[in-house]
Amino acid sequence: MSGVIYLVDDGGHMEGMTESPYDSEDILQGLLEDHADLLAGEQMNSATPRRWLLLEREAALPDTEGGPGRWSVDHLFVDQDGVPTIVEVKRSADTRIRREVVGRMLDYAANAVVYWPVEQLRARYEAACALRGVQPETEMLDCFGGDTDIETFWQLVKTNLQAGRVRMVFIGDVIPNELRRVIEFLNVQMNPAEVLAVEIKQYVGQARRALVPRLVGQTQQAAALKTAGMSERGSQQWDESMFLEAIETRAGTEAVATTNTILEWARGRGLNDWWGRGRVDGSYYPMLPVGQKRQWLFSVWTDGRVVIEFGQMLTNPAFDSEEKRLELRHRLSQIPGVDLPIERISKWPSFPISALASIPSL
Repeated sequence: MSGVIYLVDDGGHMEGMTESPYDSEDILQGLLEDHADLLAGEQMNSATPRRWLLLEREAALPDTEGGPGRWSVDHLFVDQDGVPTIVEVKRSADTRIRREVVGRMLDYAANAVVYWPVEQLRARYEAACALRGVQPETEMLDCFGGDTDIETFWQLVKTNLQAGRVRMVFIGDVIPNELRRVIEFLNVQMNPAEVLAVEIKQYVGQARRALVPRLVGQTQQAAALKTAGMSERGSQQWDESMFLEAIETRAGTEAVATTNTILEWARGRGLNDWWGRGRVDGSYYPMLPVGQKRQWLFSVWTDGRVVIEFGQMLTNPAFDSEEKRLELRHRLSQIPGVDLPIERISKWPSFPISALASIPSL
C-alpha cells in the first residue's frame, strides 16, 4: 500500500499520512463497534443518511428452529427503517474475502430471515445495553433522532425479516475487484435484499490516523431497483392541523398553546415550516434556508417532546464545534425542567414541551 493523504491544520502545517494495513481484524471490528458512522450511511442514501444501532457483536445465528448458534455474525446493526444489517469484516490479507466470505454471507442472510426471531434479537440487544449500563430506549431515541415508537420499530424489524428485507455489508481495508464485481451483480439481482461493501482505508501519521470509508457495489441500476421496490410502509405526511390535533390528544391544551407560540416565533424570524412523515409521531422542524440547504436546531413532536438536534448540528458550520454546542446546552439548561446530559451533545436529547410554557416570550 502506498497511498498518501495530507492533513493541514489551522496554522498551515501539513502532515502526510501513509496508507497502512490494520494490525489485526479485531482492530477493524472494534472500530466499527465504537464508530458505526464508518458504515458510510450517508453514501448509501445521501437524501436520508442511514443511522446505525448496533444490536450485537458476534451475534450467534442458528441454522435450525431454536437451535444453537452455528455461525457468529461479526456485527448486527439495524438502521432507522428497521432494516437488519449483517456485517462481515475481513482484511485484504485474508484471501477468503474473495471466495468463502460471499457464500458465508449468503448463508447468514438465508438463515437470519428464518431463524432469528425479533423477540430474541430485542432481548439480546437489551441484555447488551444492561451490561453497558445504558437504557435501550434512550439509546434508540438518541441514535434515530426521536422519530421512533419503540414497539412499532421492533414490529418493523420483524416485518423486514419476514419479507427478506436485509442488508449484507462486507467490510475490508481493500475490496478486491473480484469481490466488487460479485457484489454489484448480487445487488442488482437481489430485491428487496441489498448487498454492499465498504472499503475503510487507514492512513497513519506521526501522532494520529485517519479512516476513510468508501461505499462499493451500489450501481445506478441497483439503486433504481431498490427505490422502486420500497414503499412508505404506513408513513403519512403531517401538516399543521393534524399536528396540533395530535399533540392536544397526547400532551394537552397547554402543549398546543406552546406549539403555537413556537410557530409564531419561527415564522416571525423568516424560518420555514417543515412537517415530518412519521408513521406514529408527527414532527415539526423550523427550517432556515442557507443557500441550497436547510438548517435546523430543534424539532417538536406530537408526544409532547422538544428534541435538540445536536446530531444534526454536526453538519451545521455554526455548531459543528463542540464548544458551540456546549454553549447552547448551557443556555438551554438554565430553563427549569430542561435537562440535557453533557454526554449527549452529539446526539438528539429531548425535554418536555411543558418546560417552555413558563417562559414569558420566546
